[in-house]
Amino acid sequence: MQKAPHYIIGDVHGEYEILLALIRKLPQNSRLIFVGDLVNRGRQSKEVVEYVRQHAYAVVQGNHEGYFMEHGKNIIKQIEENPNLKLKNLWNYLGGVQMMWSYKVLKRSKENSCEILSNPEGLENLKSDIAWVKKLPLYLELGEISNYAKPVVVSHASIGDYWDLRDTSPENFEVYSLSNRTPPSKQSPIFNIYGHEVVEEVTLGENFVALDTGCGKVHGASLSAYCLETKEVIQASLKDLES
Repeated sequence: MQKAPHYIIGDVHGEYEILLALIRKLPQNSRLIFVGDLVNRGRQSKEVVEYVRQHAYAVVQGNHEGYFMEHGKNIIKQIEENPNLKLKNLWNYLGGVQMMWSYKVLKRSKENSCEILSNPEGLENLKSDIAWVKKLPLYLELGEISNYAKPVVVSHASIGDYWDLRDTSPENFEVYSLSNRTPPSKQSPIFNIYGHEVVEEVTLGENFVALDTGCGKVHGASLSAYCLETKEVIQASLKDLES
């Protein structure tokens, strides 16, 4: 019996409908792994997290999950301490307001201002998802795989050149795993599949695959999936929702 293929999926950024369109193009028995940044920018972060959790898909933590934890906890505190407060100058730049709308704990009022909604269920969902995100690993080791000269590792950002830091300097390693934008060099001891840095097309290098093709960041950009076994790339975008 043929084994189920692995597909690594790039940064989703709250684009739930595009994610579903992409998954419909994959073999039904596919095993999915996400490179993080499930949330923010798009308007359906809650739905993306809920879907991934329900299916128990593998996920690594991205920098936007970090923003989600930090700002989400602050908003929860303000909601619980002062439910009549109007929140101003919120986390607009990275789409944090849209994310809180998806949990229905805030509603938009005036520009750069949001009113708190009385929604205990939404608040509990937000708390639950923050707790889940907190437990996500920084990387997943897939090990030795045929057709790859080096052990395969999935992370959010490029970590090939900093792989040894996970033991010698964990704090610095975490910074690189969430924010580094430089592709691994030929000296990298691993084959690294990652997102974070937007590329026009999925880039297959000697020691890496760069997988973030701009979904949720660039209008009309695709969400990409890379098949570990065949090295095939499958994509979906807004055009798939219009057809």
